[in-house]
Amino acid sequence: MGGFILRQFFDVSLPITEEMVVYPGKPSPSIQRYASVPRDNVNESTLTLGSHTGTHVESRLHLRDGRESVADLPLDHFYGKCKVFDLVHVENEIHRQDLETFEIQPGDIVLLKTRNSTLGYVKFLENYVHLKMDAAEYLVNAGVKTLGFDYLSVKKPDGDDEVREILINNTTLFLGLSLAGVQEGEYTFLGLPLRINTDGAPARVILVKE
Repeated sequence: MGGFILRQFFDVSLPITEEMVVYPGKPSPSIQRYASVPRDNVNESTLTLGSHTGTHVESRLHLRDGRESVADLPLDHFYGKCKVFDLVHVENEIHRQDLETFEIQPGDIVLLKTRNSTLGYVKFLENYVHLKMDAAEYLVNAGVKTLGFDYLSVKKPDGDDEVREILINNTTLFLGLSLAGVQEGEYTFLGLPLRINTDGAPARVILVKE
């Protein structure tokens, strides 16, 4: 008899709603029904939302004109074995020393779980946990190909732009993950952004535990 494989699926992407938390200054989504049953025989809606809404992926076009868009991102950065690192104990800033105890191999997909996930996306966190430059450089030098972070930005509010720049230029960066129900460990990562020739795109991200 063949062995039965028990898989657990974790949806770590945010639902897109008109009431969802967005980064200050970004547009809130609008979902408007333009056709309705029974009048039009079908239900259809118009969706209006920012390219960096909720769970999303960044591209180099976000930082510079003429650079690669979301549609140019490598497909192998969207799938593979990943490692979730538990950093819930970090109060505010993630530094290199917070990451040095974890094993990272070149080409790894790494997701950082912080207290941002514990607090959730009920309202915008003014003091969300973020990465500092020494941590960003450490991840890039370790060869991380895809980095997932559990908030709408990876850098300090109103500062540390170089953190965002080094990560976008050297990794595929997924933001807005919700990792509250996910334990530290190894998973299979599947993160698929919409195929749009633009600076960012919403994504559905799931983790599979076998």
